Amino acid sequence: PRLFDAIACEALPRIGEFNSRHLATTASAFAKAGIKAPRLFDAIAEAALPRLDEFNAQELSNTAWAFVTAGVAAPRLFDAIGNEALQRIDEFNSQ
Repeated sequence: PRLFDAIACEALPRIGEFNSRHLATTASAFAKAGIKAPRLFDAIAEAALPRLDEFNAQELSNTAWAFVTAGVAAPRLFDAIGNEALQRIDEFNSQ
């Protein structure tokens, strides 16, 4: 957990510099490790919301998965991801 704490501390002030891949990967890594980082997830959601059109289908999926897996309630983000995914449904494939 100390490593993830250090990563969160370093990431928070720089989250605005993250691209879509960085946002999705960071959220996924914390979720997969089972690390609770509510401030980081809130910051990721806020940074992602206005830029979801920059996310590819995999990044949209990974971001949604990460928030659900981490148990983070982010209704605005979920709604926005859903809307974005519907507009680009042809980009998604089954894995």
